[in-house]
Amino acid sequence: MKKSIVFAALIGATLHLCAQPLDDISFRSVVAEKPVLPYDVPHERDIFWQKRVWRVLDVREKINLPFVYPKAPLFDILTNAALAGELTLYSSERDDFSLPLSTEELNATLFRKDTVDVVLDEYNTEMHIVETAVNFEDVKRFRIKEMWYFDSKASQLRVRILGIAPLRERYAESGDFIGESPLFWVHMPSAREVLAREMVFAEGNEASRMTWEDLFEMRKFSSYIIKDGNVRDNRLQDLYSGNDLLLESEKIDQRIFNYEHDLWSY
Repeated sequence: MKKSIVFAALIGATLHLCAQPLDDISFRSVVAEKPVLPYDVPHERDIFWQKRVWRVLDVREKINLPFVYPKAPLFDILTNAALAGELTLYSSERDDFSLPLSTEELNATLFRKDTVDVVLDEYNTEMHIVETAVNFEDVKRFRIKEMWYFDSKASQLRVRILGIAPLRERYAESGDFIGESPLFWVHMPSAREVLAREMVFAEGNEASRMTWEDLFEMRKFSSYIIKDGNVRDNRLQDLYSGNDLLLESEKIDQRIFNYEHDLWSY
């Protein structure tokens, strides 16, 4: 009797799977079954050294092209999860995740209203209000906030991404570019469940199944530092320009990289 029930259940599951044509050569279940391991919380006495840095990631770089994969861009993954109530977005006014966006603020951030003139006939026009969603193609760069720290218990230099913010370009009425500003902030540790179920397009080998959570943990992206923690809260562009700006960014990266090495004597 039990064998009959199991057999019937297997047939039912197979029929359900066959209801829609398979757009692949195999059923993919590894990612769905993979649990998201919680971050360990180091004790403050074990944190020997730490440094907060901010980076910019440009999606137009070749290694970063998965961020704008048309079928599943990262911007749409984050905003769709927020609209579905699965993820909280935070105001761009502060990057410490202290100002969660309300439903009204979220809609105002993701959708903008414009007025257009609709021609009724040869002599009459009517003004209509049109609501337009922010498109992922409008986001050319992301800002990343992360913490580098040395865990003395593990004797290891580690990094944890704290947040990510899509940047939208701003233009004057004349059409001149005047800068860019973050649309919102996402608290990355809170977004891991969402990112762990979304796949990244794998260039060259589509059988290589990697989620967005994997991508950020393995740091398979290119970025550069625009700010580190300092007493005046200055950005690098406030102090440097041109090649000096790039050189200082590389120096900060190199100092972080060398910190663990310099702790040891050979």
